[in-house]
Amino acid sequence: MNRLSRGASRVALTLALTMPAAALAGTISGTVSDGTGTRALQSTQLTIVELGRIAEAGRDGSYRFPDVAPGTYTIEARYVGADPVRTTVVVPATGDVDADIRIGSNVDASIIVVGQVANQASALSRQRAADGVESVLTRDAIGQFPDQNVAESLRRLPGINILNDQGEGRFVSVRGLDPELNAASVNGARLPAPESDVRSVALDVVPSELIESIEVKKSLTPDMDADTIGASIEINTTSAFDRKKDLYSIKLEGSYNDYSGEVTPKGSVDFSTRLTDSFGVSGGFSYYKRKFETDNIEASDWTTSEDGIVYAETMEYRDYDVTRKRIGATLNFDWMPSDTTKLYARGVYNQFDDQEYRRRLTFVLDEEPASGDADSAFFTDEDGRIEVRRDLKDRFERQRIKSIVLGGTTETGPWKLTYSGSWSESTEKEAGSIDPVRWRARFDGDGVDVNFNYADPRVPLFEVTSGADLFNDPSEYSFNRVEQTVLSDSRDREYALKGDISRAFVTDSGTFTVQTGMKARWRKKSYNFNMAYYGDGDLDLADVLGDQTYRLANLGPLPAKGAASDYFYANPGAFELDPITSAYESAAQDYSAKEDILASYLLGRWDSDTVRLIGGVRVEQTRNVLRGNLTQYALDDEGEATGVVTTPNVFTKNYTDWLPSLTARFEPSRGLVLRAAGYKSLVRPKLSQLAPRFILDEDFAAEFGNPDLKPYRAWNLDASAEWYFSGNGALTAGLFWKSIKDYTAEIRDFTDGTYNGVAYSEAQYFVNGDTAKVKGVELSYSQVFSFLPAPFDGLLTNLNYTYTDATGRITSYDDDDNAYSRKIALPNASKHTFNAVLGYEKGPVSLRAAGTYRSKYLDELGDGPDSDRFVDNHFQLDLSAKYKLLPGVRLFADWVNVNNAKYYAYQNYGGARRLLQYEEYNWTVKFGVSASF
Repeated sequence: MNRLSRGASRVALTLALTMPAAALAGTISGTVSDGTGTRALQSTQLTIVELGRIAEAGRDGSYRFPDVAPGTYTIEARYVGADPVRTTVVVPATGDVDADIRIGSNVDASIIVVGQVANQASALSRQRAADGVESVLTRDAIGQFPDQNVAESLRRLPGINILNDQGEGRFVSVRGLDPELNAASVNGARLPAPESDVRSVALDVVPSELIESIEVKKSLTPDMDADTIGASIEINTTSAFDRKKDLYSIKLEGSYNDYSGEVTPKGSVDFSTRLTDSFGVSGGFSYYKRKFETDNIEASDWTTSEDGIVYAETMEYRDYDVTRKRIGATLNFDWMPSDTTKLYARGVYNQFDDQEYRRRLTFVLDEEPASGDADSAFFTDEDGRIEVRRDLKDRFERQRIKSIVLGGTTETGPWKLTYSGSWSESTEKEAGSIDPVRWRARFDGDGVDVNFNYADPRVPLFEVTSGADLFNDPSEYSFNRVEQTVLSDSRDREYALKGDISRAFVTDSGTFTVQTGMKARWRKKSYNFNMAYYGDGDLDLADVLGDQTYRLANLGPLPAKGAASDYFYANPGAFELDPITSAYESAAQDYSAKEDILASYLLGRWDSDTVRLIGGVRVEQTRNVLRGNLTQYALDDEGEATGVVTTPNVFTKNYTDWLPSLTARFEPSRGLVLRAAGYKSLVRPKLSQLAPRFILDEDFAAEFGNPDLKPYRAWNLDASAEWYFSGNGALTAGLFWKSIKDYTAEIRDFTDGTYNGVAYSEAQYFVNGDTAKVKGVELSYSQVFSFLPAPFDGLLTNLNYTYTDATGRITSYDDDDNAYSRKIALPNASKHTFNAVLGYEKGPVSLRAAGTYRSKYLDELGDGPDSDRFVDNHFQLDLSAKYKLLPGVRLFADWVNVNNAKYYAYQNYGGARRLLQYEEYNWTVKFGVSASF
């Protein structure tokens, strides 16, 4: 691979040094800003009219035309939402010339720098200037972002679906694909994942107040990391050079959830200043505390009785009380030591604390119902045992994401060098959580009868029709167990070095650029889990009772949120440790994985006033070192566990991928942009799935990691047509097609077998599937209706719709344990997503209504079609309002989840949808004041 990388670099340098260049003289350079000189206008399109040469303004507004012959030229600057601006430049026989350009009024530039209109103008300008298919979100000149965090903001973009956790948007699905098929970076550094079992990063951790833009790149070029099939989500924090004037802002906010009934605080500060003309610093700090409650019902093990009654063998009613704290900070330095070099340092810190209390009532039904119909099932303990469990989870979890990036750019004549080094680390840690402490009663011939009403398939309720006094008596429930998380420590860190060099050749018809580069990434992910299992203890439910906050039913006696944990830690001698179970569960989860990637590429780029072509090849070599344990019980002659045996496993693997790509951008007329891209990419398997964790229970049922998993490999095609209106708006339509080979699926084998020398009676493990096909359509319409008569000239809208058809095949087993192949929708792939934003912005008032819809999707694969888990369709409505009270001072309010959108997961069993999980959270209101100076 090193020989390949060096060879690609030699080819690029040979071309750069040997191709003829025209004998041209000077360089035209400058910056583009709004009319008041407040904000740099990134992605402004600049054209030397006489030569047909084009350039784009960088994030600091700078642009550059090298090798321009002496003469007089006209430079035209175009930015969405503003009229074109022309300026005349005289290039001398020797030397360079500066030409700074301002767009818009020199009195009021709010139309392109402040508010919803400015957000849209900036986003469309960057989308239009992009090489490939891309969607963008940006802040405005006073630091306002459309939503509260990165995940919620991305919800508004075409083809984006957000997967919720406890009612909050966290993981991002692009074009209906699994979040694991995306890659996320901050300031160019890939973000590792805090959780132990995923690659995807929950983007709600990053507060919107601290970022400048989010770019969702749906097609790839050779200079980009190739580890995505959905999209590359690139988050950029602020830079002092984003602005021409200093900015200091503060935001104070309260948040009220209708279920919790409490107001919790949020605040942020944000600044950007140039200490000298060539050195600046920017950054910010954000704190957010949110309390909310969730009412949940879950069911499992749906089956059919001999009398044809469909029922769930296990029913759970869960009462959640959650407090989440988010702390974010950024600090960025920018320095221009010379006219040719820009250097930067960017640091990011984010912390997410999650304190979760879960009180749970569980029914475990050993016998079939005594009677019932299509909407009910009646159970009596005269026919068999009815087990009732009452438990508490008291869990505190902390996630941290940290990143430091150092880099720069040097441009001299036709040469350009970019270079960077980065370090990123994500962690998730629990220490001392109780999950759970449980009491139980086993009613058998005690006169306890329970009826379950399934008439509402989302909310099946229960009624204790006999023996309610026993059911609600806490003294009937004996202590069952405590499971203590002594330590759950997930760590994921990555170092990276990157360098690129390019050489531009100017011709009469356009500019040809040769570019090459290398990148090295070193990643290590590990998980260390230690738990303590106490199967006997002296703790009565009656001594730790508390009040429920559950609204769907009366759950009877439940433990108080903190009382059981307090007693456990105050009285350790009252509980008896089970050392065998503790050792088994602890050893089974541990693993570590190293992943080193060395990449290089070679590309050629052609730019003219109408055509841009980018073609080349990227090669990536991957090396893994994977460590885990074979964990099994030591059994005596009677088959009883006497201890735990752990055997270390170590696997290594290497593979190389050649990844060609070709991207074309054609602008046949002003405002019309046509794009097409074809490229190959890959997504490496989850490190937790590769880890050689082999787990055997007493019956030799096994769970296996699979170190032989291959990466997803995909051929991708994208095409789009984009029409940018003369005002602030655009109409776009796009097609996409993907052929994904070796996607990962989890299967169960119910027959005896052997895996890597380990014999099992049945097994659950990961395998590569065959080939999945993904195709779809994206449509988007954005418009500012400034051409309408007052007062309707303040209206604006943003509509987008995506259709995705994503299917593949896997192996399943029928009722007789015979294997067969079946067609499935790819997990997390919604067929339809739709977003609609209607806004109004005029004078001091800014209003917005935003609705988001996604259709159902396959969440998890079961053993067959009747046990697959689906998540139902989801529509959420959010409202927001802002009022400019004084210059620089605004009042705001956001009403989130106005319609109390619920979460509903189900399986298709017995001719109907059967509940697996239901949650509701109700609405949240946020209100406050922001000020900028």
